[in-house]
Amino acid sequence: MNLYEHTIIARQDASPNDIKQLIEKYSKIVEKNDGEIIKTENWGILNLSYFIKKNKKGSYIHFKIKCNGKTINELEKNESIDKKLLRYLTVKVKEFDLDSNYFSKNEETKKNNK
Repeated sequence: MNLYEHTIIARQDASPNDIKQLIEKYSKIVEKNDGEIIKTENWGILNLSYFIKKNKKGSYIHFKIKCNGKTINELEKNESIDKKLLRYLTVKVKEFDLDSNYFSKNEETKKNNK
């Protein structure tokens, strides 16, 4: 089994319920194809570098997945026809960094930046 980090960007007008449905939908696709979701992170709404389909912001969702290449192909095939998504990206990694949460908004990181 290979390790992948997979990020999807949903439209900025997607409700929290829509985001939850997207996470469930793509988690089921991975599990149905003999994959395993190690961790799911909702990074929230972030600015895009440029307009994508007339959107300046997007809602980011990040998955850490343990699966084979066929599972990723099936996942990306479903995402390419989903109208709620703007973009997706899959990166194969050697190991997961499960400790760091780069987009958390906790008080400790705010204090360190001052």
